[in-house]
Amino acid sequence: MDLRKLKKLIDLVERSSIVELEITEGEEKVRISKSGTGTQGHIAVPPFVASTAPASATIGTTKAGEGSLKGHIVKSPMVGTFYRASVPGSDPFVDVGQTVKVGDILCIIEAMKLLNEIESDKDGTIKEILIENGQPVEYGESLFVIE
Repeated sequence: MDLRKLKKLIDLVERSSIVELEITEGEEKVRISKSGTGTQGHIAVPPFVASTAPASATIGTTKAGEGSLKGHIVKSPMVGTFYRASVPGSDPFVDVGQTVKVGDILCIIEAMKLLNEIESDKDGTIKEILIENGQPVEYGESLFVIE
């Protein structure tokens, strides 16, 4: 699902009385919920090349145990495949214990043959990397914990 379609869906949910919308297209599944409903947290949208959802919308699902994470959570702004390095076999962008600044590249998410660099939106230290290299990620899925 492309980001323009996603943005339109988010705008639709925000302007209507709909509390939650879930759409499945093929193997892709998207859930959009209004803020303050349910137990999901706000998405932390790091800057990247394409446009992102407004901060007032909560996107995606949370996995069991994510509510107990301590620190700043960097979440995926899109569905795609998570990569820790720019090419296989090279050093990862970040490791646990590494200090990062706002704008530092944390990972790449490949979505529809496009490589999207996900940047840190907070200064700090990488406390935890929650996704394995090469694994698929969902909208709003937690990727990193920054302390």
